[in-house]
Amino acid sequence: MKTMKIVFMGTPDFAVPCLTALADSGAEVAAVFTQPDKPSGRKYKLVPTPVKKKALEYAIPVYQPLSLRKGEDAEQAMKILEEIQPDCIVVAAYGQILPKAILELPKYGCVNVHASLLPKYRGAAPIQRCILEGETETGVTIMQMAEGLDTGDMLVKGSLTIGENETASELHDRLSELGAKLIVEALQGIKDGTITPEQQDDSKSCYAAMITKDMSALDFTKPAIELHRTICALTGFTTMEGKRFKVFRSKLSDKKGTAQAGTVLDAKQLLVQCGEGTTLYLTEVQIEGGKRLQTSDFVRGKKISDGQKLGE
Repeated sequence: MKTMKIVFMGTPDFAVPCLTALADSGAEVAAVFTQPDKPSGRKYKLVPTPVKKKALEYAIPVYQPLSLRKGEDAEQAMKILEEIQPDCIVVAAYGQILPKAILELPKYGCVNVHASLLPKYRGAAPIQRCILEGETETGVTIMQMAEGLDTGDMLVKGSLTIGENETASELHDRLSELGAKLIVEALQGIKDGTITPEQQDDSKSCYAAMITKDMSALDFTKPAIELHRTICALTGFTTMEGKRFKVFRSKLSDKKGTAQAGTVLDAKQLLVQCGEGTTLYLTEVQIEGGKRLQTSDFVRGKKISDGQKLGE
């Protein structure tokens, strides 16, 4: 892809493999747009985005407008893009909505790296939502961007099987690597004219709404499978002896129980009673003020007894 000039727009870790793959592919990455640095830590020191860090490693010019849609920043960004005249703008988890003028600027338009098998899970949180919904397969779609939310024509797709105990973080990393592979493939196909865009079937679409903190609360009156999906997708939390108790990993159990919801049935393995007679192993946990530990290590240092209740 030595003749394709690209502007890359992305911000978090998910986008880094895509930028790396493009820079290593021979494409000319003329500029990177990313979100402004954010203050972090006690001293509120400004921290660059993961994409900015990677772009600087490649000595790619970086721009960080507050907005692409209004104000002086937007006007300046448009001028920069008009001067660059990119063949294509690649977007991967940028975090800003592109105006029509930018969408129509490049020769080949703007393409987006979306972490789902469109038209399913359009929107902000496709990775977490597919786990919450119990999907066994997901993937990445490279799509031509349009003014609607993830509604553009699909160019390339790749799929992955979701592991029974796979967390959103683990799935995120696998999808980001898949996205990097597919974006290079897609741009080569665009340049060669070998890709036939496929229109999305809106009747099969669903929306992956943003995740909220309250969704992590574990309600043990629900079946174990629902709690397990919450833990895998979001990290769950409840209380133990009045202290906040996080659950990072769990494992489904085939054992049945009749105790009150939230009751610890096996203290050594943190087997907990859930709804509809189901039970769940909590396998990686952290109590308020303590360290994140495998359950086997946690129970060695914390006295827990059968019949103890979580959530109180």
